[in-house]
Amino acid sequence: MQKTFRLLLAALLPLGACNTDEDLIGSESQPNAFTVVEWTPAPGQFIGENDYAGPDGVVTAASAAAWAQKRLEAHQYVSLGGFGGSITVRFAHPIAAGSSGYDFAIRGNAIDTSNEPGIVWVMTDRNGNGRPDDTWYELRGSETGKTTTFADYEVTYYRPDAPQSDVRWTDNRGGEGRIEYLPHHHRQDSYYPAWIEADRYTLKGTRLEAHNRYDEGKKQWVNYPYDWGYVDNAGSDLIDGIAVGFRIANAIDALGAPVRLESIDFIRVQTGVNFQSAGNIGEVSTEVCSFEDLTRH
Repeated sequence: MQKTFRLLLAALLPLGACNTDEDLIGSESQPNAFTVVEWTPAPGQFIGENDYAGPDGVVTAASAAAWAQKRLEAHQYVSLGGFGGSITVRFAHPIAAGSSGYDFAIRGNAIDTSNEPGIVWVMTDRNGNGRPDDTWYELRGSETGKTTTFADYEVTYYRPDAPQSDVRWTDNRGGEGRIEYLPHHHRQDSYYPAWIEADRYTLKGTRLEAHNRYDEGKKQWVNYPYDWGYVDNAGSDLIDGIAVGFRIANAIDALGAPVRLESIDFIRVQTGVNFQSAGNIGEVSTEVCSFEDLTRH
């Protein structure tokens, strides 16, 4: 992940506030309450920098989600790590699908030279149990349906054998590689999530073609933007210069067919690119700063 220049400085510091001096789109009086129900990042340079332990000193999936909740409540970013890393939130009220305009917004920390696209999924709590165990629907974006987009991509990450080591990965298309350990920026023992007990874990989702190139003129890596439809991306759907607007009407099923949803209760953001060789700026990893219901403003 990194937002060149500004983020190269941030890379040397603990996780900080989102890249904006602006307030959130809605006022604090607006009912935008949500709960982080799951944070399952892929390995990445911003994973393992902080203490995710609960009051008993033990790191669990629940204590990690609670840490992410506090970060978002403080308007600070939460990293999703490499491909497939995700965060899932439940709103305190259903978000209704509108007939026009954006229904909700998600703030990342993209700038024009560094875009780290997060794919958005939505779910309606049809069984009413308050858990995200119904059907997920992807929201269509500009890359949906392209031959360079893989809808059934999987990456398996392997726990390093030694501290401060690269994290190896393999995918379901015969690929393999590593998320490189960057000691000049991040010196935690491991980029592998501490609350994942297994020595390997697999993340699945839609993979976009990477838009990352080395700019010889600028002498730096540039993460070019996608047209629209992704978190942490400076596309045509920016609302206030950094928050991205989304329409529930863009929901599609596993075959890519449109799905009509009257409302949603859960939102999931998932890192949509597997790109880990951008030199000193490391892996592409989506950052999320806030979730906002626009239908009640």
